Amino acid sequence: MADHAGEVEPKAESLIEKITEKLHGDDSSDSDDEKKKSSEKESTVEAVKNKVYRILGREKPIHKVLGGGKPADIFLWRNKKISAGVLGFATAIWVFFELLEYHLLTLVCHVLILALAVLFLWSNASTFINKSPPKFPEAILPEDLVLGVAGALRIEVNRALAIFRDIAAGKDLKKFLAVIAGLWFFSILGSYWNFLTLFYISFVLLHTIPLLYEKYEDKVDAFAEKAEAEIKKQYAVFNVKVLSKIPRGPLKDKKFL
Repeated sequence: MADHAGEVEPKAESLIEKITEKLHGDDSSDSDDEKKKSSEKESTVEAVKNKVYRILGREKPIHKVLGGGKPADIFLWRNKKISAGVLGFATAIWVFFELLEYHLLTLVCHVLILALAVLFLWSNASTFINKSPPKFPEAILPEDLVLGVAGALRIEVNRALAIFRDIAAGKDLKKFLAVIAGLWFFSILGSYWNFLTLFYISFVLLHTIPLLYEKYEDKVDAFAEKAEAEIKKQYAVFNVKVLSKIPRGPLKDKKFL
């Protein structure tokens, strides 16, 4: 009997161990299934986000589209005091030149006269009132900054020239019509407002449109998607009825002797 009881105990222990391993295996499989389901949900959400229509096909948030950093923070009013100060300064400049009819050269000369007069009087009066004269910092443009700005400007100019060359070569009729329409639109605006007013209006729009778009992004994108579909539909009709009937051929370089 004792031998029989001794044989039963190891069997019972092994059975318990098998049951425990089975339970742990089920738990691990359940956790693996949950991880797979959560990863599938995350991938589905990401896929849905990628399929959502965005204006100009952008994939980055509006803050990154504006370049990120401090300029984007100013346009999106991350710091209201700085954004209000920049907009107020631009408004003051526009009021000086447009409403008060101040000229740029006159304003610059008057500001320099006032600044030099105050600093000159302060430097000479400091000897009579026993105070140290003002210390003027040495202002030097760093070479790296100048080269960086010049390099960035060169890249943008070359890009604009390349676009102009492609349009003038007749390779893309759709882009050609879009550029002509844009230039015609700006010519109409220029007949009503001068360059300074147009620049100020653009500056104000940069401080308002991105902020409103970020706030109502989904609604604006939905409306833009419908508008783009309608424009493509009308362009397809216009292409069939008008553009397809215009004879076009490859441009050949002509050499004049």
